[in-house]
Amino acid sequence: MQENHNMDFTKSLFVNTSKMDWLESPNPQVLRKPLEREGKESGHTTSVVKYLPNSHFKSHSHPLGEEIFVLSGVFSDENGDYPAGTYIRNPPSSSHSPFSKEGCVIFVKLNQFAPDDSQQVVLNTNEEQWRQGHGGLQVMPLHQFEASSTALVKWPTNEKFVPHTHFGGEEIFVLSGVFKDENGEYPKHTWIRNKHLSHHHPWVEEETIILVKTGHLK
Repeated sequence: MQENHNMDFTKSLFVNTSKMDWLESPNPQVLRKPLEREGKESGHTTSVVKYLPNSHFKSHSHPLGEEIFVLSGVFSDENGDYPAGTYIRNPPSSSHSPFSKEGCVIFVKLNQFAPDDSQQVVLNTNEEQWRQGHGGLQVMPLHQFEASSTALVKWPTNEKFVPHTHFGGEEIFVLSGVFKDENGEYPKHTWIRNKHLSHHHPWVEEETIILVKTGHLK
């Protein structure tokens, strides 16, 4: 995949990351599947990253923040251990030295915060409560800043959502099950980016959980 691939926010797209090959990073103990990258100066990236057992990544800073969802294993840094299901937000200008003793896989977005979005967040979603959403949906809010929000959404079997438009866009990572709309089917670990003012009518046929970020793609 090209280093600057998928940075045209005027286009909707999806990538089944399960079908991608792992690529080497500067650290041979850390592998990655790059989904979007905007040059070395901005550092804006979205990736799936694998830490091999007993791997360490050098200390680094996050000029415009870092957002992580731990998909499997246990991700760690000097501040703690974060098992699968943990949501982490490290604010602009933060830094850390991450590692993993047993190995892990994470979904990570770098340098995509507003400069004044300074909230530090660590949530183990396995211990948080679901809230009732539209219809049969259940929602677990994770973070909100101005027009942008991030949440988990649980879809029960055979749930259909109303047709809707994405003001400010929508980004989805499928954590389990199969998410569907009139444009296709998106199995576990598919990444979807729906552009500003795009429109769709989603549904599922089996219980499905998605990580959703909205309002940030204008």
